[in-house]
Amino acid sequence: MRPDDWHWHLTEDVDDFLSRAGDFLRSQPGLHVMPLTWAERVRKRGADAYGTEAPVFGVLERAGEVHATFYRLPPRALCPTPLTPEQADSLAAHLAALGHSLPSVSADHGTAIAFAEAWQRHTGATAKIRDTRLRLYRLDTLTPPEPLPAGRGRVLGDQDLEQVMFWCGEFAKAVGEDVTINADSWADTRYADKRYTLWETPDGTPVSIAGMNPMIGGQVQVDIVYTPADLRGRGYAGAVTAEVSRAALTAGAKDVVLFADQSNPTSNALYQRLGYRTLKDWAAYDFSCAEPEVR
Repeated sequence: MRPDDWHWHLTEDVDDFLSRAGDFLRSQPGLHVMPLTWAERVRKRGADAYGTEAPVFGVLERAGEVHATFYRLPPRALCPTPLTPEQADSLAAHLAALGHSLPSVSADHGTAIAFAEAWQRHTGATAKIRDTRLRLYRLDTLTPPEPLPAGRGRVLGDQDLEQVMFWCGEFAKAVGEDVTINADSWADTRYADKRYTLWETPDGTPVSIAGMNPMIGGQVQVDIVYTPADLRGRGYAGAVTAEVSRAALTAGAKDVVLFADQSNPTSNALYQRLGYRTLKDWAAYDFSCAEPEVR
């Protein structure tokens, strides 16, 4: 395929994006978890919920067939689906020619590298990889831990909102996320549309929490998993992750996926014991503030 055969269609209309790329994204829902998730959030909440600038969605087409997509919710990163080096170069050239300024790119490792190199060529910006690297896992065969720790899983409902906000706030602090979680801000956070399960000890004490996003395009993302530091090593995280994974399968999910920080061997080993297998390694590159040259 020659580069001049490719056509990038850009739009600020999420419905236009999904009408063009929906079938492509749903063909591999686990791999395409991020565009499926964020396009649905924009569709439901509106673009204004994610910043003052309009979102940008892109579809790479050739002879009416979709080969790749990207989305960006300014001021956040550019997030493309897997790209070949040639496709990454065509996207970088197209965005640079339109005068786009990008703070970063977040994608599977190969795509992130290819786009970062292409962006440097076309704009003169420098790229620096972030320290945190993620691994995307997809569930193969669920293998719950044996034996389970004493206690049970309990799905949290609307009556448990204060408890949910507390646990999400603790998780956000643990991962260094700059977000305010309270009754006023809750609806606008990324935590609000998840379903949460607590693992409770026999006396009802909550010890670990896991959440999962709504099913979109046949996939469910497990997000978040959190156990307080002083309660780790007792099997609680494995038990609650198994609970939400089973719930996703029962709901009919084709793919159940989750992200894990590669620098945490404990969590990665846990997910592998539960039956999760590596789908893609993820990386993000931050760009200098060099402006693209309009051509």
